[in-house]
Amino acid sequence: MNLLCAIVAQDRKGHKNPCTPSTPSDAVFWNQPAEFPAEATARKSIRPGGEQATITKGEQQAVTISVSRLRPLVAALCVLLMSTPSLMAANPAADQIRGSVTNLPLPRYVSMKASKGNVRRGPSLTHRIDWVFTRRDMPLEITAEYGHWRRVRDRDGVGGWVHYALLSGTRTVLIEEDMLTVRAQPNETAPVSAAFELGVVARLGSCSQNWCRISAGGYRGWAPKVKLWGVTPDELRD
Repeated sequence: MNLLCAIVAQDRKGHKNPCTPSTPSDAVFWNQPAEFPAEATARKSIRPGGEQATITKGEQQAVTISVSRLRPLVAALCVLLMSTPSLMAANPAADQIRGSVTNLPLPRYVSMKASKGNVRRGPSLTHRIDWVFTRRDMPLEITAEYGHWRRVRDRDGVGGWVHYALLSGTRTVLIEEDMLTVRAQPNETAPVSAAFELGVVARLGSCSQNWCRISAGGYRGWAPKVKLWGVTPDELRD
């Protein structure tokens, strides 16, 4: 730290030194060459440990030369340290949790591939069955991975561990409002295409910031994203 302070002090004459020596003795040890009397050949100073040391003018100049060679490296290090927080803030996805098996984001949405699936208390066939899912295409949220098993939950928070073969990457959503109107375009003034009942499972298509295109029973249209379960509020889909 004191070496860095010396470099900053020598590089920025006339500017306030942002580094503060930890002890007064440190400040004495790293004084500028101009502070040495011209007629003196040596000067005593106190090291941080308290022992005395003698620094000759030639030694002091050698230290100055060595320090000057380190200036570009220290400058680059300072730039890197200052830019790292801004880079992390600009890329929040870097902090996203990913599954240890698939390296896919957690949590994430999938759907039920089979028409029946056992939901177990743990990730193996020896664990007891707590639930049985009996609805094909039902949207589920994966919250953990272990080998061939995925921990999932449904709209009501019910869930457990299911084998990955029972799941599909096809995206579906659950309608959360009775007689939800879907429109021809993603805006409130667009013509109504259909109305979906509460609890209908629909196939998920494109999503903008506030709207998602869904289809079910041969009907399709745009629905408000907040009226659907199975899609995250900030999710965008082409």
